[in-house]
This record gives sequence, structure tokens and C-alpha cells, in this order.
Amino acid sequence: MTEVKQYDVIIIGAGPAGMTAATYASRADLKTVMLDQGIYGGQMNNTAEVENYPGYNSIMGPDLAEKMYASSTQFGAEYSFGMITGVEILAKNEKLVHTDMGDFQAPALIVATGSEHIHLGVDGEEEYQGKGVSYCAVCDGAFFKGESVAVVGGGDSAVEEGLYLANVVKDVTVYVRDSKLKAQPILQQRAKKQENMHFVWNTEVTAIEGDSEAVSQLKLHNNQTGEDRVVDQSGIFIYVGLKPNTQVFENLGITDDRGWIKTDDKMATAVPGIFAAGDVRAKDLRQITTAVGDGGLAGQEAYQYVAELKSEA
Repeated sequence: MTEVKQYDVIIIGAGPAGMTAATYASRADLKTVMLDQGIYGGQMNNTAEVENYPGYNSIMGPDLAEKMYASSTQFGAEYSFGMITGVEILAKNEKLVHTDMGDFQAPALIVATGSEHIHLGVDGEEEYQGKGVSYCAVCDGAFFKGESVAVVGGGDSAVEEGLYLANVVKDVTVYVRDSKLKAQPILQQRAKKQENMHFVWNTEVTAIEGDSEAVSQLKLHNNQTGEDRVVDQSGIFIYVGLKPNTQVFENLGITDDRGWIKTDDKMATAVPGIFAAGDVRAKDLRQITTAVGDGGLAGQEAYQYVAELKSEA
């Protein structure tokens, strides 16, 4: 029988919310572990510049992730790789987390799994991932130096990543399905000043085409005029929204009808001892700052929960 590793609190996810929760929980002398299937930092590793995090005029996302990780482990919190395969509620409110790297058990569980980019769902998108289709300008922009690329989306992420690409590639065309952007005004102002960044309105990408090696064309549809056309394009960066990483928690009854986790103002879910923090929560603003705030509160509330259990024992 596989040994179950015992902790006071298990944190699933090591983005800004999870790492902050680990700082607070471990500083309160809880035996703490962060579980993640990838590198710590989450979406920060895909962010070029962070300009709205207190204490820094500007900092690269991966650099901020490194600093947060150092802070999150300074009081003894552990970090472990593992893909979550299931969560069970045991007797006495114990939580058993199954991963492909073993099982972990604790009375308190903090879910900080964040969200991921929504795909367009068009022909060629999956086929050409890594061959011209990308969801990370910081990761892949350098491959397109001197070329023309497309960005799909009209929100903050699309404009921010478009601005980053504009400093790397020849020019950027942003395809927006609506007649205006949804991005913050300051980002729109910067984009309008960027000479090699252009916007095409009321337009959707309906297919991505190429040869066996890479993307070469996009099929477009104007949802106002009904016109269809094909354009040459060697790269496409997609930013059309986010979906929560909560499929593995659906059996717990803590998500809404869209998959976001519902909590009260203390980050507590409907299940005693299970908390949620960061972008995985049902809320309006998803930023590093809000994730950090959630994480701090979740870590503190996990401590209060475990302390009460110990006092009752």
C-alpha cells in the first residue's frame, strides 16, 4: 500500500495565490505542502512585464515568481510536483488528495489552481500548437522576429501581449470580434500609439491553415458584413478568455455552473476545511494583487481551522 504523506494543510497550485497561502500557513507553524503539475509561478511565467504590483514600477513576471517562491518556502513549506487525479473527504473532515506522484492528506485544503486560456475551437488550432499557434507571447514571440503575427482578442491580455509582440516582431494585427476593445484605457492608449500594431474589428478567426511544418494562413469572417477572406500569417497568439482549472473538484460541490469555485469573504467553500484563492474563485477581478490577497486570507483561515480542530481533540 502506498504511503500517504501527512500535512496540516495542502495547497493545490503554486501561483501567486498558492505561494502566498503557503507563506502564511507555514509561518503559522503548519506543516504545509504546495502541489503543482508545473513550475511555480503560474501565469506570471507567461507575463512579460508586471506594472501594477506594489513595490515595483515594473518587473518581469518570471522574476516576480522567483521572489514569491523564495518567500513562500522560507518558513518550511514544501513544494512537490504532481498532477491531481482526485480529492476525497474522509472521516473527521480529513482531505485525501490523490496525485500521479502519490497521496497527500491534511485537515485543511486550499485550492489555488487558477485558470487557463480558452481555445478558439477552430480547425487547425490544436494541430498547429507549437507550430505557429501560441497562448504565450513571452514564451514564443522571439520565434517570429521580423515577421507579421496575429493576436486574437480584445481584453487586457490581448492588448498587453500585442504590445509586447510589437517590440519583437515586424508588425501585429489584432483581430477583435467586437467593434471596440475591452482592455483598460491606459492599455488602449499605448496600443494606439504603437505604429506597428493594427486592429481589425468585428472579425473572427474561423480556421488556421498551414503545411506540415507551420501556420501560413488564417481564415477570417466579418460578423457584420458576412465577408469571408484568407490572410497570410505565420503566427497567431490567442487571448479570448479564461476557464477555471476545477474539473477534478466537481464532485465536491464547491463550484458554480461555469466551474468557478464559490467562497465566502474568508475564502471558505461549502465544505468545511476547504478554501479557495486566486483566479480559480468566482469573482470579477483576476490580478496578481487580488490573488495575493486571497492567498493571505486563505492561509490564515486554514490556520484558524486547524487550530480549532486541535483544540477540540
